[in-house]
This record gives sequence, structure tokens and C-alpha cells, in this order.
Amino acid sequence: MAAIAISETLKDELLRFIKKNKKADLITTYLLFLEKKFNIRPVLFIRDKTIFQSQEELIKNLEAQNKLWRETEIKIQYGQQSVNSQTKKIYICPFTGKVFGDNTHPNPQDAIYDWVSRCPENKERVGGLKAKRFFVSEDPEVIKNYIVKSKDPITKIVYSSAVTGKLFNNKQAVIDDFTKNQLKPIPLEEVPNQNRFQIEEHFLAFIQKQLEESKINSFVEALSQHDEFSSYINLWLVEDKEDLDDEE
Repeated sequence: MAAIAISETLKDELLRFIKKNKKADLITTYLLFLEKKFNIRPVLFIRDKTIFQSQEELIKNLEAQNKLWRETEIKIQYGQQSVNSQTKKIYICPFTGKVFGDNTHPNPQDAIYDWVSRCPENKERVGGLKAKRFFVSEDPEVIKNYIVKSKDPITKIVYSSAVTGKLFNNKQAVIDDFTKNQLKPIPLEEVPNQNRFQIEEHFLAFIQKQLEESKINSFVEALSQHDEFSSYINLWLVEDKEDLDDEE
């Protein structure tokens, strides 16, 4: 197995970490090394309770499965809508484009339910009754479409979040909302021993491979080349011996 190389920058970072965290053991220190060496930035996908290796990996995974965003066509009705520059959230009828704003109607959600339940263009039925389906958006760029008057009714392609169902003006806005509200960073050192969340299969395989005894031994050998770590290595070896004695 090729020897592990530890750069001066990484060496200094590991040393700072050990000095700051007096109870840091060998595995915790090794996981920090892996996190820095491979530029790993684990994130928890809150809704699915799954940990991924990075935000980029998660987004790529969801996009490949069409589970992040969907193209959606909305109708923008002729004339001034019940929306103004102070509107922060809108409810949109998918059949006619009629819209209710959060600041222009006392109960916009009740209003949209009432509207779609009697909308003449709503031909969808659920259990014999008209479907009460509607769009919701908090994206300022989508809301602007309803403030500007149109000479004729128009349709526009926007993007709906596959996670929340909210509408956004473009794909990047969907991704920005997703990363802000659905992801939580988690240090690599906390990932292997936690049991509250799943670990994405490729990330789990990577962790298991890196935690092989031979790789950990190579890490210790690399650290031993630097005198600054000698006292910590000796302490870890003593702790490992005590753990083995306890098991016996």
C-alpha cells in the first residue's frame, strides 16, 4: 500500500484540532484527515433522513432521478392581478392563472381552494368532485409576472420543486431554496457512529473502505514521521491496549 502523505498545511490543521479537542481519539483525528484530504463536506438531506458525501453529490443524484425540479407551465391572466410589490407569496389557479396574494386577500389559501373548486376551466375530478389543485410560489421573479399587465393572456414555463411543490422562476432558484431549507452540514467525524440517519450507499462504501485497519495504520505511520504527534500516538496506543484488555 502506498504511503500516506500529509502536507504541512494539513499537518498543522490536525495538530490544532488535537490540541483544541483534548479527548480526540485516533479515529476522530483520522476522519478529520480524510475530510480535509478528500475535500468531503457531508450533508444531511433532512426530508429523506440520509447523509450524502457532499451537496454537489446529492444534487447530481436528485437531478439524475428527476427528483429535484420539474418544468411547469403557468397561465398569467389578462389584466392586473391581486398582486403588488409588497406581495411575498402567491396562490395560483393552474387552470386559469387567477392568483391571490398574501397581502391582497385576507385568506388567500381559503380563496384559492374556493376558486379551484368552482373554476369553470377545472375539468379534473377526484372522487367525483373538482380537484383542489393549485400552485404556490414565494419566488420574487415568479411574483413579478403577475404585477406587470399583459395585453393578452400568456403562458410561461417555470420550475416547481419536486420536494416542496413551490414554483420558482428558474432551476437555480429551486436549487438555492433546496440547499437553504432541506440540507444540514454534518462533520465527517460524526457520520460513522451515528444511528439516526441512513448513509447514502456510495458514501457508506467509501467510509468503510477508508476505515480498513491497514489504512488507519498507514495514517499513524505518517503521523509518526512528525515529532509533534508522538505523545498523542503513544496515548492512542495505550487506549487501544486498554480497550483490548477490557474486551478480554
